[in-house]
Amino acid sequence: MLLLLTVLVTAGIVIGRSGEQDIVLTGWELKWAQSGEETVAEAAAAPQEDWVKCSADRDRPLPPADVDAAWLRLEIPPMQTDSALLIDKVYGTTLKAYRNNTLIYDSKQNVNFSGSKVLIPLTATQGDGPLYLWSSGGDRGFGVGGQIRAGDYDGLMPLYVKHDLVDVILGTSLIFMAAVLLVCLFFIRVQRLSGGYYLVLVILAFGVLFITYSPFLSLVLGSRERLVEACFDTALLILLPAFTLYFERIFGAGKGRHLVRFRNIQLAYSCLCFVFLLVNVLLSYRLDKLYVIMTVNVLGVLMIVQLAYLLGLAVVYAYRGNKDAAIFSTGFAVFAVISISELVLYFTSAGPFHLFWWKWGVVAFILSLIIILGRGFARNYEQALAYSRELEQFNNTAQRSEKMEIISELAASVAHEVRNPLQVTRGFLQILGERSGDKEKEYLDMAVQELDRASLIITDFLTFAKPGLEEVDVFELSGELRHVAGILVPLANLQGGTIELKLQEGLYVLGSPAKFKQAFINLIKNSVESLHEEGLITVSAWKSGQHIIISVKDNGEGMKPSELSRLGEPYYSNKTKGTGLGLMVTFRIVEAMNGTIQFYSKKGQGTEVVVKLPADHSK
Repeated sequence: MLLLLTVLVTAGIVIGRSGEQDIVLTGWELKWAQSGEETVAEAAAAPQEDWVKCSADRDRPLPPADVDAAWLRLEIPPMQTDSALLIDKVYGTTLKAYRNNTLIYDSKQNVNFSGSKVLIPLTATQGDGPLYLWSSGGDRGFGVGGQIRAGDYDGLMPLYVKHDLVDVILGTSLIFMAAVLLVCLFFIRVQRLSGGYYLVLVILAFGVLFITYSPFLSLVLGSRERLVEACFDTALLILLPAFTLYFERIFGAGKGRHLVRFRNIQLAYSCLCFVFLLVNVLLSYRLDKLYVIMTVNVLGVLMIVQLAYLLGLAVVYAYRGNKDAAIFSTGFAVFAVISISELVLYFTSAGPFHLFWWKWGVVAFILSLIIILGRGFARNYEQALAYSRELEQFNNTAQRSEKMEIISELAASVAHEVRNPLQVTRGFLQILGERSGDKEKEYLDMAVQELDRASLIITDFLTFAKPGLEEVDVFELSGELRHVAGILVPLANLQGGTIELKLQEGLYVLGSPAKFKQAFINLIKNSVESLHEEGLITVSAWKSGQHIIISVKDNGEGMKPSELSRLGEPYYSNKTKGTGLGLMVTFRIVEAMNGTIQFYSKKGQGTEVVVKLPADHSK
């Protein structure tokens, strides 16, 4: 669309420059007449006092009541072989051009001129005499107005065709935009974006207004001026309520729902005017005067009230921080500035002035409306993504809970069934060891150690299956962490690392001190096992609002994103001989204490575990 606008603006500039070498006729002569009573030869022989001088910088003279035609006489300067005369505005139903008593142009009553342009070719064979124009017919007067240019035919042709054709191209582009937007909205089907359908009507109505406003349309449709007027009025009657409905959908009904009342009045009046239009057509336009009052005078006032009211609301919303309202106000301000500037030029210009740039103000305003709709699309898309992420997280949590529940039941059942046979087997192995020789005793001791290891795994199973805190109490967290660090310092030293504590005092939580220590022994032990030379483990604890934050950070080997995402899964471990039960137990203990646990890690840069527990304020 931006490319189209650039092309059209460039075309407008080129068109504006194409007539710089033309000769503008500043005046001509006019003689009133009756249809069929006078030939061009008789008009040329009429006394000079019958001719009235007219000027291009004055309004078109209105005909007396007893005449229905007029002769116009123009002095044409010497022209080249391929030249032409471009009349800016022609009125009536018939236009004929004569030169040296020879007919050189005839509209043949197939066009109902209503201020449209006419291009009359001029050739050297026609002679050098004055040009006589015959204009008649039409219920809104006849004659010519605006500028009359004489110049090169190829230079005047762009002014004749393209200048008014821009309206048709622009209107067609808007209709195409409305159709594309309608198709998009049909497939999206988002309830909150139903205002987009009203924007489709707004863009479509503006497109029809541009096309029916263009004088170029009369060259295509001929004398179907009434059909063009009906399409123009219908588009206007659709535009005004659709514009208000779109505003309401985007910004709401407002305080006191005054906008809803105004919208209902507008809808009712548009429907009334549309019914009146149909009745006027059926009665062969006998109610034209009353219809003009309703659709021009009253509707014009209603349009001014609407624009002022909606702009006022938009400014108020923008002042309150509504970005959409600010965009609406900016687009409307561009339209208003361009339109007012052209009106000032129109009223202050010494000669005729053609209103042209206001259409681009409308385009800028439509763009602001499209931007507002686009922001609605973006907000709905972001909200859909947020809902999708929440749903995915909920599904993952539900699946994990279901897996944990199944594994817990299985672990509890197996642990109870296996622990007793293991204890019995261990006792028998110890008795055999006392009665065996040194070599056999060494093997039996190794078997007992493996049974003890199996017993520890079964204990982890039971803790995982039943993480409930049997002995719940309020305890000071920093002291327990010091105890855990004291236990694991020798192991860290063996790995060539150290444990550093940064603990805030007076941090109380509710839970089981034994289970708490078990969880952090698992976490710190994992950090110790990941260390290399000059390794460092920093254990920090502090209070943040209503929670206690505990951080265990190391500079070990770290983990890949794929490994990080699987932590806490049943039986997953990145150790060679690991079972993953220790971390699973830690997750369950933290969960039982109503806390959360998060892992942050990068390969080769270490890992940080952040545990967040609710603080106890009873002490």
